[in-house]
Amino acid sequence: MRLFIAEKPSLGRAIAAVLPKPHKQEDGCIRAANGDVVSWCIGHLLEQAEPEAYNPSFKQWRLDVLPIVPQQWQLQPKANTRKQLSVLRKLVKQADQLVHAGDPDREGQLLVDEVINYLRVSKSKQQAMQRLLVSDLNPAAVKKALQQLRSNREFLPLSVSALARSRADWLYGINLTRACTVRGQQAGMRQVLSVGRVQTPVLGLVVRRDQDIEQFTSRPFYQLRAAIHLDAQQPLSFYAVWQPSEACVDHQDEDGRVLNPKLVANVASRIRQQPAQIKDSQQQQKQQPPPLPYNLSALQVDAGKAFGLSAKQVLDTCQALYEKHQLITYPRSDCRYLPVEHWSQGSSIGNAIALTADELKQACAGADWQRRSKAWNDAKVGAHHAIIPTAKGMQGGRLNQLEQRVYLLIARQYLMQFYPPHRYCQRHIDVDIQGGLFRANERYTLALGWKELLPSAKEATVAQQAVLPDVQPGQAVWSGEPEIDEKHTEPPKAFSDASLLAAMTGIGRFVQDPELRKVLRETDGLGTEATRAGIIELLFNRGFLQRQGKSIHATALGKAMVQALPQATTVPDMTAQWERQLNDISQRQLSYQQFMQPLELQLQRLVNDASQLDTQVFRDLPAAPAKRRARRTKSRGKQK
Repeated sequence: MRLFIAEKPSLGRAIAAVLPKPHKQEDGCIRAANGDVVSWCIGHLLEQAEPEAYNPSFKQWRLDVLPIVPQQWQLQPKANTRKQLSVLRKLVKQADQLVHAGDPDREGQLLVDEVINYLRVSKSKQQAMQRLLVSDLNPAAVKKALQQLRSNREFLPLSVSALARSRADWLYGINLTRACTVRGQQAGMRQVLSVGRVQTPVLGLVVRRDQDIEQFTSRPFYQLRAAIHLDAQQPLSFYAVWQPSEACVDHQDEDGRVLNPKLVANVASRIRQQPAQIKDSQQQQKQQPPPLPYNLSALQVDAGKAFGLSAKQVLDTCQALYEKHQLITYPRSDCRYLPVEHWSQGSSIGNAIALTADELKQACAGADWQRRSKAWNDAKVGAHHAIIPTAKGMQGGRLNQLEQRVYLLIARQYLMQFYPPHRYCQRHIDVDIQGGLFRANERYTLALGWKELLPSAKEATVAQQAVLPDVQPGQAVWSGEPEIDEKHTEPPKAFSDASLLAAMTGIGRFVQDPELRKVLRETDGLGTEATRAGIIELLFNRGFLQRQGKSIHATALGKAMVQALPQATTVPDMTAQWERQLNDISQRQLSYQQFMQPLELQLQRLVNDASQLDTQVFRDLPAAPAKRRARRTKSRGKQK
């Protein structure tokens, strides 16, 4: 008997649908006519054991026993999924061949692997286990995946990486949450002060952004524009902006803006009605390739900007499009590339898009299915590929508004791969006036290309006209009456769902250590594609964040937490480095022990710091409602 173990019932049913019929439905599994059996997990069937499972004395939260570090890690069945675990226990004993059919990512790999290990499946059966990678629940795609089974041993590093992540989250969350909560109780707090290796740095980002906004003082700055005439008798031709020299650094801010109005006025008087000379004139025709298809984070950011959707709304909508409607491929992907073999499916997918989204019928008709963008690149594709539409179409009216909007974004991004590059002309003219450098820049469209598919393209012209004149280096011109523009610095914008998610994915910009920032330039960011939405929602549910319209701000409790905690826990440097190391484990570049041993030493220092945190900031906070306190008293293993 061959046993397929899927991550969810929906995937299990999709696999069973392409196996020989008739099928026999049983409790927790489906038997096919050829003897194959398909069963499933229901998400994680197992969870990290609570501290009291290791020692009953740990049930009481005390500082003197921290940090709690298990010597032999234990998993325990979730109460609401014990029945399905029993089903799998019987089936794996009966099976001659096991097929791992978890979702194609790190968590999906661990989810089934940990069940196999927990059920003490024999080493020989584990070594013979195969891996099924399904990213499209439509029958044709599942059949193709069944013909491409691989050895599950190839994916062991993914499982080890996810295991290290799970245990690191447990160690960090359990110990620091207990240390902070006990200290908070000593200050009169009655609620759990939850700390997580991802959630707390994200909270820190919001708190510090709020502080920057509150402390911001607008300052005037000045821009000088020289009025350039081709000769003294001709009308104004164009404006060129002053480029201050190094001698003006003391009069500029960190962004190069001139703050001294007297300096600008002095330069203006020097260039008024003066001869000038063209120093440089360059023109380049450039092209911009289409943006890559979406991974989950990029989709969440764009959907947040376009429609004001939260990260969780986008994820939930994608799950419906994937599982319920089977209109898109696996949605929790962190990859933005596609396998080369998928390229030939372009026209079929285009037909499905035209059927499903009336707004894109014209775009489908204009696509060149022989064109291949850089998105098709086998070297960039791991266990899963970018999120794209499937070849299944659906008549309009069967999707709700959120599903229509998210599908439209995914489909449009895919169609862009079959459109030519956006072509434009970029020019600049440098002018020398009394020894000062002035520059005029210009960019105009030559051909819209893939930008034709953007909503804004309806107002755009296919070709624009140049404004700057044709001039040559050395050509004499005239500087007429200059213009001084007084502008004012603006405060940073409060985080929105889209910008906070973008900050989590591009966390290198917020890392304080310059050397680490370089290392993390290509990092996966804070959290994973599958967890970021949940982490943001978790901060709202725990009362650390609040929404004001589309803006996200920290609550009084959130601000107090960041103020009281050791700084290392509230900045992304440490946890971003952990993310990089976890990725190295999945790439076989780092071992589990090389990651965990330094982490345990670091944990001891952090717990010591948290055990001595200043509790004064909590004394004036209102007590949490009784119901909220009751829900929070159980310490969970995943304090992300």
